[in-house]
Amino acid sequence: MGSRKSQAKKEVISKKLKQNRRIPIFVIAKTNRKVTQNSERRNWRTKKLNIDVD
Repeated sequence: MGSRKSQAKKEVISKKLKQNRRIPIFVIAKTNRKVTQNSERRNWRTKKLNIDVD
């Protein structure tokens, strides 16, 4: 990640990266496929983050 970002902005981006993952296989197995996908997935091209951290 670029060095011209503040630490607060890097932390926000890092959290959003972690949230944008698929659901683990063990969760799908544990819930008998009731939960199969992450409904809050974000596409980098269509949905922007609009971060207001200096």
